[in-house]
Parts: sequence; C-alpha cells; structure tokens
Amino acid sequence: MPYSTCTLLQAFLDVLTQSIIPLTRGGVSSGSKVFGAAVLRSKDLSLVVAETNDEASCPLWHGEVNCIRKFYEIPREKRGVGSDECIFLSTHEPCALAWSGFHHIYFLFSYDDTRDTFAIPHDIDILTSVFHAPTSSPVPSDDLYNRQNKFFSVYSIEGLMGQLTDDDAKQDLRTQIKSVKQEYNVLAENYARGKGEKEIPLA
Repeated sequence: MPYSTCTLLQAFLDVLTQSIIPLTRGGVSSGSKVFGAAVLRSKDLSLVVAETNDEASCPLWHGEVNCIRKFYEIPREKRGVGSDECIFLSTHEPCALAWSGFHHIYFLFSYDDTRDTFAIPHDIDILTSVFHAPTSSPVPSDDLYNRQNKFFSVYSIEGLMGQLTDDDAKQDLRTQIKSVKQEYNVLAENYARGKGEKEIPLA
C-alpha cells in the first residue's frame, strides 16, 4: 500500500478515537460487548463506515459482522468501493472474516488480550473446540489460525510499531495507543458491571 507505516497507524488511531469508540460507548451502555470495526478506502484511508457490537439487538451482530452488514447496506454507487478496494480495521482480532471479501485486516487487541484483559475467552474457546486448534494452555494467538492465508492477511497494529524508525513518531503513537487501551479498559469495566442483564449467549 502506498502509505508509510506512520501514516497508516495514525489513520487507524484517528478512526478508533473519533468514530469507533464513541459508537462503542453507546453499545456498551445497551449491554453489548466492546468490539468495533471500520472500513477505510484503500486509495485515501477515508472512512466508509464504522460500527460497534450490537448483540443486545441480535447475538449475530458482533462488532466486525455488524460493520460488514452496514458496509453492504450502503448502496455500491454511494460508497463507491467494493470490499477488495478497502482496508478492514477491527478493534480486536476478528472472528468472522474469511467470507467477507476483505483481504487486508488490522487489529489492535489479540485473542490473548480479549481473553486475558477483557475476560471474554469465547474466540479462543470456539477455535480450540470447533476447529481443532492447539489446546495448550494458555493458547498463544499466533498458533490459533494462519494469519496469512488464501482468504486474507491479518496484521497486528502493535506489530507495525516495530517497523517505525522515527523515535518521536513512535513515542507519540505509543502514547495514543495507550490512551485508546485505557478507553477500552473503562468500557470493559462498564460491560462487566452490566453483564447478564441482556439475553446474550456467551456473555
């Protein structure tokens, strides 16, 4: 892609803080989990759509699935791009994307983080129970599936940080990432307090 790592990271963090997190605050207050996602146009990194988890309305509307649904609800002539002309940004390592048509996927929180930090172990449980992924404990995220496969390539935002050579830019982006993670810690605490109040399987 024709962008520097710094430009890509800044675009992701802007979308996280300005678009996804505000939606997720509302989702968490309605009883949904902390997951969210966005679709950006590859050509200019502009936002097509951002969404958050809405499983309080329907258990299928996980953050990334809800975002995909909203993406395809926008008429093609209005959004002007197909999934193959976009980047998919997920707040947490996505669990339902092989069939979506998005070829480049980036995430901030790994399955390990989802299990350990957010106390939501279901992604790892599903992969190990349904798809015969390794069952060592704890299961490292890297061993659960092929992040580079014929359907898509998945990259960690944290991993991109290692490619930066500008120390000032790296420090600034680390500060922004820390701030985003702190926001999610608060959201996770709010979700945990209201857990069980809604009819959500695997709460």
